[in-house]
Amino acid sequence: QVQLVESGGGLVQPGGSLRLSCTASGFTLADYTVGWYRQASEHVREGVGCIIRGDGRTHYLNSVKDRFNISRDNAKNTVYLQINKLRPEDTAVYLCAAGRVNSCTISSRDYWGQGTQVTVSP
Repeated sequence: QVQLVESGGGLVQPGGSLRLSCTASGFTLADYTVGWYRQASEHVREGVGCIIRGDGRTHYLNSVKDRFNISRDNAKNTVYLQINKLRPEDTAVYLCAAGRVNSCTISSRDYWGQGTQVTVSP
C-alpha cells in the first residue's frame, strides 16, 4: 500500500526548532521529488520547499529559505524538514507530497500525506 506519513509536529515556543519527517511505504521515495507544504486555517495551501529527485537540489519559498532546510535519508525512505527560529506565523498543518516529475507545484504531486500540526505559541 502506497503511503506517506508525516511526523514530528507539536507545540513549540517562538524561536524553537522542529524536525518534521516524511516517511514513505509501498514505494521508493528517492525516485520522487518531494515537497513540503503548509496550510494554516483559512489560508490556501502553500509550498515551503522541495527536494528534487536524483541530484537532491533544494528549493525554498523566499520567506523561509533562511530558516528551513530539507534533506533526505534514502536508507530510511524518509525526507526531513528542519525548521529553525520558529515564528507564530509558521503555525499550520505541514504536509509532504511526492511526485515523479521534477516540479514542486502542488498540482504535480502524486501522493500526499495526512499532515502534522505545528503550533508556535509562547
